[in-house]
Amino acid sequence: MGLLRRVARARLAGLVIRRLRRAGFADAKYDARGFRVRFTADGDETPTILELAPLLATRGGRRRERVDRFVAGLVRSPGLPLDWVQARPLLRPVLRGGTPGTPLRRPVLPFLSEFVVVDSPDTMTYVGPEQPAGWGVSAEEVFEAARANLSGAVLHGVANEPVVVRFVDDGDAYWTSHLLLPHWLERLAGQVGGVPVAFAPERGTLLVTADGSDHLEGLFALAEEIYAASSRPITPMGYASDENGCTVPYQAPPGTPLHRAVTRAERVLAIREYARQAATQPDTAGAPNTAVPRGRPAGAERPARPTPPNQAEVPNQAEVPNQAEVPNQAEVPNQAEVPGPAEVPGPAEVPGVAELPNPAGLPDLAELRLVDSGERGWRTRALWERNEPILLPTADEVQVGENVCLWAELAAHLTMAPGFEPTRWLATGWPRA
Repeated sequence: MGLLRRVARARLAGLVIRRLRRAGFADAKYDARGFRVRFTADGDETPTILELAPLLATRGGRRRERVDRFVAGLVRSPGLPLDWVQARPLLRPVLRGGTPGTPLRRPVLPFLSEFVVVDSPDTMTYVGPEQPAGWGVSAEEVFEAARANLSGAVLHGVANEPVVVRFVDDGDAYWTSHLLLPHWLERLAGQVGGVPVAFAPERGTLLVTADGSDHLEGLFALAEEIYAASSRPITPMGYASDENGCTVPYQAPPGTPLHRAVTRAERVLAIREYARQAATQPDTAGAPNTAVPRGRPAGAERPARPTPPNQAEVPNQAEVPNQAEVPNQAEVPNQAEVPGPAEVPGPAEVPGVAELPNPAGLPDLAELRLVDSGERGWRTRALWERNEPILLPTADEVQVGENVCLWAELAAHLTMAPGFEPTRWLATGWPRA
């Protein structure tokens, strides 16, 4: 990160903390590594985490006005609605990987979970695991109410050939969350020119194209590029619908053209989520609320990226473009342009995560790396460099000292460690030769 950007982030954090402290939030503190502010609202037992990245997109007086509006909203209505009748229409589902604290969640896809937020004009606040009981409802009712509040919008028009549709989120549409709705993705078949395949590389971007199209391999590369550069990533993987209309990971069997791209995306996601886990100490103070300023889409502060072919930008209501309106195929990046293994972030490089010490008494958390095994394709490798207890991530293979062995060869010597998501495995010492 350049010096000017670090200065801009520090200035923004200082502005937010000054406004919060003037408003009575005396414990407001800045987490420079995670680029967020933590404070406790009156009447709340758990802290609130304010993500600062969305505020960085606005400048000058507009930024100050937005900060003032956000803080004023906290003063007027700190915390979550107390009544289920008030809360229910404000709930929205969100698809995320690692999230600060321990909000209400349920696993829905590999390394990804469904969370619920309370959507207000200026902030989104994650619902905590104890909140449903306070509203007098079950967690399942909260999830179902949140899904029911999505628009479920459907594109208009029919594509004459496979195209790429890009959904642009203005902060209100929750396009990536629509992947949680049964049958929503499959209903886009007519508009993308075939069986839909979707990518949600970051919170503000949803890309959909047709399976079997010439665009698909390039979209795997583009999705990883967006995912790697984003401060608010979700997943580089592709997704399709199963026979029940539920969103599932896109599959490409060995020997098919997309197998390497699919297996790489799966493993890049695993590496980043394990790196996030290793960089974040479990919160022992309870589950914080996470407040996110509303308005400009996530990632708006970054320069524009290349546009895929035959692509329409879809606002809250969308139509498939005429074929004459779309760019040519040469703009899709080749798979060769995908970042190499060295560019997959390690624990200290994951955006939005503070690197904290490992809790006392726990073995070290082993690093997970991406390696290219030639004919076997992309693989994950966990590093166990010293003969001492360690917590291993699930991997294709493990480097034990100077030797590399398959995961199956070690499985009998491992014990699942409780309290880790994604799963970690306790290994007490190198197996005897």
